[in-house]
Amino acid sequence: MTVDGSLLAKGLQLDAPLPVHQQLCRRQIGEVEAALKSGRDTVVACTQEASLFGELAAGTDAQVPLKFVNLREAAGWSREGRNAGPKMAALLAAAMVPDPEPTPRVSYKSEGRLLLIGQAAACIAWAERLEKQLDVSVLVTSAAGGGDLGAERRYPVFSGRVKAIRGYLGAFEVHWEQANPIDLEICTRCGACIRVCPERAIDFTYQIDLDRCKAHRQCVAACGEVRAIDFERVERERSETWDLVLDLSERPLLSLLQPPQGYFAPGRDPLDQALAVQQLLGLVGEFEKPKFFVYRESICAHSRSKIIGCRQCLDVCSTGAISEEGDHVRVEPHLCMGCGGCATVCPSGAMGYAYPRVADMGNRLRALLQAYLRAGGRDACLLFHNATDGRELLLKLGRQGQGLPARIIPVEVFHVGSVGLDLMLGGIALGASQVAVLSTGSEAEGYLAALRQQMTFGQEILHGLGYGGTHLHLIEACEVEALEEALWDLPRAETCAPGSFHLANDKRTTLDFVFEHLLRHAPRPVESLTLSAGAPYGEVRVDRERCTLCMACVGACPESALLDGKELPQLKFVEANCVQCGLCAKTCPENAITLTPRLLLSRQAKEPRVLNEAEPFHCVKCGKPFATRRMIDNMTAKLASHPIFAEGAALARLQMCADCRVIDLMQGEKPVSIFEVTR
Repeated sequence: MTVDGSLLAKGLQLDAPLPVHQQLCRRQIGEVEAALKSGRDTVVACTQEASLFGELAAGTDAQVPLKFVNLREAAGWSREGRNAGPKMAALLAAAMVPDPEPTPRVSYKSEGRLLLIGQAAACIAWAERLEKQLDVSVLVTSAAGGGDLGAERRYPVFSGRVKAIRGYLGAFEVHWEQANPIDLEICTRCGACIRVCPERAIDFTYQIDLDRCKAHRQCVAACGEVRAIDFERVERERSETWDLVLDLSERPLLSLLQPPQGYFAPGRDPLDQALAVQQLLGLVGEFEKPKFFVYRESICAHSRSKIIGCRQCLDVCSTGAISEEGDHVRVEPHLCMGCGGCATVCPSGAMGYAYPRVADMGNRLRALLQAYLRAGGRDACLLFHNATDGRELLLKLGRQGQGLPARIIPVEVFHVGSVGLDLMLGGIALGASQVAVLSTGSEAEGYLAALRQQMTFGQEILHGLGYGGTHLHLIEACEVEALEEALWDLPRAETCAPGSFHLANDKRTTLDFVFEHLLRHAPRPVESLTLSAGAPYGEVRVDRERCTLCMACVGACPESALLDGKELPQLKFVEANCVQCGLCAKTCPENAITLTPRLLLSRQAKEPRVLNEAEPFHCVKCGKPFATRRMIDNMTAKLASHPIFAEGAALARLQMCADCRVIDLMQGEKPVSIFEVTR
């Protein structure tokens, strides 16, 4: 492949051309050792011999990080490899960005307590093989298929119908109902019930086939004082905790796209079962994983006073890690698998992604695009892909197909579900002409739907500002041919002048910077853009005839988008703060509020504007404003005929502020008595 050391130096802002090595992993390996001993950060621009170079770094006790970047499949091995110099500079620049601060960790502890769930025959067979390696228990959910519990009780065996499985590696809680008359926890396996049953409804699984049983109850008599058989059992609920769960049911009891760590559901296939057992045998001990998210409940728009507003994170989560908790949500870090979909759809930024954070990813994109442009690159397209099957598909494209076009720069992320509107439009504002996200089919449809929606909002904003072409793409491909066709046929789009700002961890702050930059360089600068339903930006409209200025909406708004007038009866609105959660509309007792999605880019968006106001009513005694004239007039009109307010002084007190009302009551000659009120 063609590697231009002078062009790379230009993109990386180096004083001298970079020397290009031809046999770095063979005859020139001494130069790698010298670089490691120099004390400088070292980047190897090939990943094929990463293991070899890693061993070399360990042997030289290098105190600096050794990084790798793939310039071969990602750039040089391409039909446009001779023009891929700017992309090579970009990939090197991204690799040279300092690593972000370590992400907080989540720990697991497993002592090897395993529960096998399913038919007796399969569960007992695996229990016999594993009971010397793990602390095994069996929960028989069906006697179908036969089986034999054996005469020797070496591990606990339960029976019943599973009602719930909750938890994660090291902390599974299983709830089941004792459905069969024979309780295996009490049964001594003496066989007396088998011998006396006239219908042969009991076999050596010691469970009664209730379809064959004719209720002779001879088994109950044979069981005698053991009392393991009870057809009228009242207490049926059981629960216990385990570290690992091997679910051998035909259909998984947990129907999640990403089940929790430590739960395996291989089905009935013996090979799949063996592979699952091999994995769970390695899950004994203490383990760690990143805490993928950051949650700020103070700006969460989930609910207020039991009225639900936003629940997008709950709907998109495929692991069941997010649950409702009062007015906010709760994320179980042990269940979170790091897809980042919750951060992508969160309108307020209350849920943020931390592996890495947006600011760290922004630094990487900024360095990458600046190097690409300095080296003479044009029309860059950022291609986000995951670190598993997405990476492998791109490597296959470089080895087997035409490779990547010179302008398409791969950017690896842990999960493509974490690529939200802030990263996509941030990439456009930093100098990319397009952003594409690669889905290889392993992602849940919920993530893809969320990505499509975010791309729709972003494209509406770009088109509204006059940027031509399609800038945001979701590429769905699981084969090299499909990916190759999609990338090489990708039409170009109009580019914005590159910005120099940094992306922030706060989602709304980042988008504010992005919108300001896009507007400043827009071919058609307009201050108001229409967005599709569900957009996280928009205005609140109030029907003044219905609104009574009760301010219930102000109390419900979690983002301080709706404000009261303090000393004046006014309802104010700050559009830049609104996330269109709908809590105000659902809370309003008069149904006077409607939401209209749009993006307002003028200064007015950040300034409070009056949605409704009324003439204040002043206390008839002290002159202090304390309510609206409309409210007082309505109240006095409705209560004038009530017996309690028949006396003029009582009605007049309704026109007084709270302080004056108390004083007037205390000074009155004859206070009203409840006993004087006629029916």
